[in-house]
Amino acid sequence: MRNSENAPVVYLVGAGPGDPELITIKGKRLLEEADVVVYAGSLIPPEVLKMAACAEELHDSAKMTLEQIVDVISAAVRAGKKVVRLASGDPTIFGASAEQSEALAKAGIDLVTVPGVSSFTAAAAALGQELTLPEICQTVILTRAAGRTPMPPAEKLREMAAHRAVIALFLSASLGKDVQRDLIDGGYAADTPVALVYRVTWPDQRVVRCRLEELAETLKSEKITKTALILVGEAVRERGERSKHTRSKLYDPGFSHEYRKSVGTPLPASPSRGEEG
Repeated sequence: MRNSENAPVVYLVGAGPGDPELITIKGKRLLEEADVVVYAGSLIPPEVLKMAACAEELHDSAKMTLEQIVDVISAAVRAGKKVVRLASGDPTIFGASAEQSEALAKAGIDLVTVPGVSSFTAAAAALGQELTLPEICQTVILTRAAGRTPMPPAEKLREMAAHRAVIALFLSASLGKDVQRDLIDGGYAADTPVALVYRVTWPDQRVVRCRLEELAETLKSEKITKTALILVGEAVRERGERSKHTRSKLYDPGFSHEYRKSVGTPLPASPSRGEEG
């Protein structure tokens, strides 16, 4: 993002999902140059924090309030220090960045965001799957179950379930019963495939698959209560069990576009269930 002309800045850097090699080149450079780093507690791997080896101060924000975070950042920026606010994943998704940006703006400081790899895309990569399959699912909903933070009425899970798109649920691993009930009551079939990806890209990453009707019990039996993505939808079904989906037009030899002329008739759809080799 472009900062206001001449305004002092703090850099909000997305650290990615866990693997230190998934931070952006820009994010790594800013950490190496930082004088002060305010980082998101245990969600940031030690290997990423090592990139800030030259920093004079490291502050664990898990122990701080918003006001304390803003005070630390403001004091450092006014002292002429380079400050990085280090968030997990991508800070634009469930990152509480809006409230920090607004509070810092009142102090005359711009928050410049450097995006990171989100845990939901890392989870799809861990599954080795695409979440948007032609004629099966072309929409991914990023949301959460209602906990201590309520949901807007039109965004409750039962409402979201009516679309039967792929749903990526953040911050919901401790609410398995509610998720299971609301998605089934809202329109998902009980046997809809679910993938649980725990601590994606960390050394202790785990992937667990189940049906939606088994979600609550699976979370309980696997002792997964936090730091996990819940992916729900037909596109999450494993390849050998998946019903047929059509090929994309992009690489179909019978499809013309700005950069390529068609060279034949369109190819048939992908094999139906049970025919994939």
